[in-house]
Amino acid sequence: MFVAEFAAAMTSADARRPQASSARSDRVYRPGIGPHAEDQAVELTVAELKQLHPDRYRKLRTRVPYPSSRQMCDLALGDAPDWAIEVKMARFSGDNGKPDDTAVKDLLSPYSCDRSAVFDCEKLASAGFPGRTAVLIYGFEDNRRPLSGAIEAFEVLAGTRVILGPRRTARLEGLVHPVFSAGRVFTWEVSPR
Repeated sequence: MFVAEFAAAMTSADARRPQASSARSDRVYRPGIGPHAEDQAVELTVAELKQLHPDRYRKLRTRVPYPSSRQMCDLALGDAPDWAIEVKMARFSGDNGKPDDTAVKDLLSPYSCDRSAVFDCEKLASAGFPGRTAVLIYGFEDNRRPLSGAIEAFEVLAGTRVILGPRRTARLEGLVHPVFSAGRVFTWEVSPR
């Protein structure tokens, strides 16, 4: 249910035509959730989730500390939390449609300094959260680099380090940005190997 509602909330937030701007320049990107940095897109989506389902997501929080660490987890649902969720974005092109040659490392890098989705799985599995843990990847379709190839590679690599539960998927469709007009949201429960 969470993956479908997260995708619906992201689509709803996108329909509000939010505009991201560059932290390094005065550039303002075309409307849509696609150009937003991951943390901004998550904040917009969480705000929408809370508006669409106030009872269910009243206790959904962002940037929650890991047990015995100064590191922050992207999402926590419930008091304990019941679920600790790390989020990663898969965006293989820029706002202008040009390829982003570093995007794949955000999902697949085995090195902790890159803070990839693979590393997030390891971090979650060893964190000691009292509840369950999961990784969520949202991404945008790109004809040159289809999401499916990166997701399959993620599952293979992450599966050598942790136990991934079944993949859950929901579509992002009809988004307002011309480059980031469609995509998908994926989640897996993460357990120690």
